Amino acid sequence: MHALSVAPMLDWTDRHARYFYRVLSKRTVLYTEMVTTGAILFGKGDYLSFNEEEHPVVLQLGGSDVNAMVECAKIAEQQGYDEININVGCPSDRVQNGRFGACLMSEPQLVAQCVSEMQSATNIPVTVKSRIGIDDQDSYEFLHTFIDTVARAGCQHFIIHARKAWLSGLSPKQNREVPPLDYERVYQIKKDFNNLTISINGGIKTFEQSQAHLQHVDGVMIGREVYQNPYLLAEADQILWGDNTPVLSREEVIETMSDYIDRYVSNGGRVWHVARHMLGLCNGLAGAKQFRRFLSENANKAGANSELLKAAFAKVSY
Repeated sequence: MHALSVAPMLDWTDRHARYFYRVLSKRTVLYTEMVTTGAILFGKGDYLSFNEEEHPVVLQLGGSDVNAMVECAKIAEQQGYDEININVGCPSDRVQNGRFGACLMSEPQLVAQCVSEMQSATNIPVTVKSRIGIDDQDSYEFLHTFIDTVARAGCQHFIIHARKAWLSGLSPKQNREVPPLDYERVYQIKKDFNNLTISINGGIKTFEQSQAHLQHVDGVMIGREVYQNPYLLAEADQILWGDNTPVLSREEVIETMSDYIDRYVSNGGRVWHVARHMLGLCNGLAGAKQFRRFLSENANKAGANSELLKAAFAKVSY
């Protein structure tokens, strides 16, 4: 199931982006943005809404209070999510102040307790997304101990970003780029824990790279490259799963997304909320810049509808 997934990306992988990705690929696993337990339990908005078409869809949860994590797991299951993923990888200050994200790698027993109690309270899998280490706690033994401790609590699937995180001194953006990638360390975890499902994340941009990783691990998670070049996903089912369904053309994608936009606008939404995730759809084609500019300049205007998307696409030539 998890051969390919799209990474949870704050401010990016909302329900509109996920619907778009599901149009492109029927099999790729989709993740929500990280949602905190506080937002779910005390927030004013509906942070868990999703389109039925998005399945399989995973809620990424941020938190460390065991009772709150259990309560949110129950809510997520009731809402229909296929899995819950605990964020043990995000290095931002805001996340650390809430005692969750990458700083939890130094508290494997707490993560294990969350996993154990969340799984006892629900019937859907609870997974963990981590780094390979934090700060000076970056030995292989540190990672091995973390995985071992949390796996013993019942976690069967780990997604490992193959970089360590610096909890101070680097911004979240720098933490995605500055610490060096160490894919071999993730491969070794799979060798040492062959009974677990291990997915790899970090710096992966092509299906050629993905297939090379899949010789060593069970799954590949791609983030920014999908967001910047979403049409990459159009061939995922054929390349990674061997499906024989035809690859959707960009014209077909535009048609399907136009219907979605009109439904959304009729319920009071703005075209931009959807179209902002589609800016990279035509990258690499003549007119791609005009496509992006036309959408950026017009999609937030009152009264805009799907005709705007079609007008933008008319500026592209093959």
